[in-house]
Amino acid sequence: MIRAAAAELSRRVAEWPRVALVLGSAQSSFSEALEDRVAIPYREIPGWPVPRVAGHAGELIVGRSGTKRVAVLSGRVHLYEGWTPQEVVFGVRVMGLLGVRVLVLTNAAGGIRESYRPGMQVFITDHINLQGVNPLVGANDQSLGPRFPDMSEAYDRGLLELARDTARGLGMNTGEGVYAAMLGPSFETPAEIRFLRTIGADLAGMSTVPEVIAARHMGMRVLAVSTVTNMAAGMQAALSHEEVLETGKASAAELKRFLGAFLEKLEV
Repeated sequence: MIRAAAAELSRRVAEWPRVALVLGSAQSSFSEALEDRVAIPYREIPGWPVPRVAGHAGELIVGRSGTKRVAVLSGRVHLYEGWTPQEVVFGVRVMGLLGVRVLVLTNAAGGIRESYRPGMQVFITDHINLQGVNPLVGANDQSLGPRFPDMSEAYDRGLLELARDTARGLGMNTGEGVYAAMLGPSFETPAEIRFLRTIGADLAGMSTVPEVIAARHMGMRVLAVSTVTNMAAGMQAALSHEEVLETGKASAAELKRFLGAFLEKLEV
């Protein structure tokens, strides 16, 4: 089915960019500002799963950010919605088939490190997969990637250095840290957050890691940016998805500014 989707998209867009972005909760403002936009709703693409969660637009956009053409997945699906791991990474797989070589992922996350603050952008340096699943389980398609892909540099060091340089140039106060992927949809308990801190996690979220695994399997370079939308359980008052969306929207302008500047510096 991923090949059918890629064939349909090749028919609709003659030349695909080499860079793709996945936008998380309430972060669609970047895609809305693209020039020369071609927007394709997910429901019009064969086999493409459509998000069921507020804050995820559910469309694929190809357009221009400054001088760079990019593909943007505005909205993602999650394991906690009932999708399989393979469905969760469907869009990433299709992008790989269309020739995308650099994947930039954004998400909303809970801050575990005490120096973080809501609204801060944090570059992910590594992850801990606690979702209990992996999108590569099952028969391996050797045409997509190897049976046992190396994950020692899941997050590309060169892209991370470029992100640091971009943020410094913009005067942004950013962080770096390890992202713990949880299944959800319930937020973590204070005891779980203490456990995550003990094993080296700085952020907690419910997405991104399956997409990173699929992208690395296909040889794509990956950068991931978390927007800290709240401090984790036990570090603030009760958590809510409404707070996640509100903080995501409030910090969207800074993220948009960073992504635009990063793409201008990026050489693919």
